[in-house]
Amino acid sequence: MTMKLYAVSDGPPSLAVRMVLHSLNIPYELVNIDFIAGEHLTEEYAKMNPQKEIPVLDDDGFYLAESIAIMQYLCDKYAPSSKLYPRDATNRAIVNHRLCFNMGFYYASISAHSMAPIFFDYQRTDMSLKKVNNALSVFETYLRDGGTKYAASDFLTIADFGLVSATLCLEAISFDLSPYPLIQKWYETFKDENPELWEIAKSGMQEIAEFEKNPPDLSSMKHPFHPTRKAKV
Repeated sequence: MTMKLYAVSDGPPSLAVRMVLHSLNIPYELVNIDFIAGEHLTEEYAKMNPQKEIPVLDDDGFYLAESIAIMQYLCDKYAPSSKLYPRDATNRAIVNHRLCFNMGFYYASISAHSMAPIFFDYQRTDMSLKKVNNALSVFETYLRDGGTKYAASDFLTIADFGLVSATLCLEAISFDLSPYPLIQKWYETFKDENPELWEIAKSGMQEIAEFEKNPPDLSSMKHPFHPTRKAKV
């Protein structure tokens, strides 16, 4: 049975998982979920993921949600010796930390400032900008103190996939990263040294950039907790 990834084409968590699948040369079927149509909010989708969030992996009937868990699972099952998710306890702990830092702190702040106002009835505020700059400052500190080429090591790990997918949201809204030179260097290094992976990420970034210019109409979506904008008359 072919592995399936239920994903959204411009969703950073989906992009991160797609980069792992590509890196490990795992064949899979990409099933694009129509976010604007609310396909992820259906009861049918909830059978795979009661959280009704994207992405979801279907590995021969084993359904797994949450991008971090999916990336870890793919490495553990299909490439246990891969440096993408190192076996050494200390190295793996740093990777795990960066994954958690991204989801709970870095991407959380970036998404609230960049993505939420594009798709839902939220505004970019001084406070949301302050949170983004705080997250960037912390990541800059980790890169400085770690002294590594990539986010968790001198080699690429799954931590980079999540962090790159978050950072591209800022590029999509033309956010100035120049005050954070180590982040800039890390981001450009990823692009330069991993062109095939960047093509995956760039496709999502370009979609977000287009939505930034022309926000989609989600007024018909009955989202359980995000406020939707009223349609323009």
